[in-house]
Amino acid sequence: MVQLQPKPITNNWVSATWQEYLQTVEDPTYAKAKGYYFNSQMRIETVGVGPDHASENTIIILAIGLFCGLKGISIKGLTNCSYRKPGVREAQPDVSYYIGDRVSLAPQGSSIMNLDQTPPPDLAIEIADSSLDEDLGKKRLLYEDLKVSEYWVVDVENAQIIAFQIVSDGSRRISTSQVLPRLEIAVLQEVLEKCRQMDDSQIIAWLMSKFQG
Repeated sequence: MVQLQPKPITNNWVSATWQEYLQTVEDPTYAKAKGYYFNSQMRIETVGVGPDHASENTIIILAIGLFCGLKGISIKGLTNCSYRKPGVREAQPDVSYYIGDRVSLAPQGSSIMNLDQTPPPDLAIEIADSSLDEDLGKKRLLYEDLKVSEYWVVDVENAQIIAFQIVSDGSRRISTSQVLPRLEIAVLQEVLEKCRQMDDSQIIAWLMSKFQG
């Protein structure tokens, strides 16, 4: 008899109850992994450790922070924060932001953020190194159900950003952020291209001239 090999638990969507998901994410084996739960399936995702993933994660945070600082937009950024609707869904974006008047709603403390008690962020960002199809597919549906206002996918390999506005019946592509007024996605894509030839201080100088222009 041929023995079927179980589907690997990491970097795949696997059918699971909520309790099975909790047991998995609480297992020390997956302490450095990211957890997602959606439609009775879980995904335990290994965190990207390559320099391109790390660089683009850093440069996006830097660009958003500089833009908001220059434009006087209040933000609260969170890296790898988990957003949990107990028993229903969970997501852990690489970066997320509460913006403007909603900054005061950002979670605090060391516990996983409970969506029954705190509203979702305005912007969720996934840095897609080897998970692009998932980030554009099932994860996008997950973030729609989480009711974030915007969801961005940073395509590391192709140095592009696919940005979506979450609307009542799903999501739609956008070229200019709606939660960060007048921030053009094309400018951030240009930053991704430049960061492969320029250091961070050069990027900051270029961004300042761009944002102040």
